[in-house]
Amino acid sequence: MAVKLRLMRMGAKKKPFYRIVAADSRTKRDGKYIELIGTYNPVKEPAEIIIKEDVALKWLSEGAVPTDTVKSLFKTQGINEKFHLSKKESK
Repeated sequence: MAVKLRLMRMGAKKKPFYRIVAADSRTKRDGKYIELIGTYNPVKEPAEIIIKEDVALKWLSEGAVPTDTVKSLFKTQGINEKFHLSKKESK
C-alpha cells in the first residue's frame, strides 16, 4: 500500500479549509484516510498552518510520499529539514 501525505478539502464554497492527512494513494481526495496530520487554512491572513510534527516525521520515516503542496507546507514549518537531519544522524 502506497501512502501519500496530501490535502483533504473541507469548508464551504469559496472558503476552503484543508486537512493534511496520510491516505492510501488509491483513495479519493476527500475519501478515507489513515491519520490526520494537521490543518491548513489559506483564507486567513497570514495563512494558518498547524502540523503535528512528530506524526509527520513518523510518516516520512515510514516512506510516505508528500504531494507538492504538502511538501511546501512542511518546508515552511521546517519539518523537511528536521527529517533530513534525522536521516543523517541515523547513518
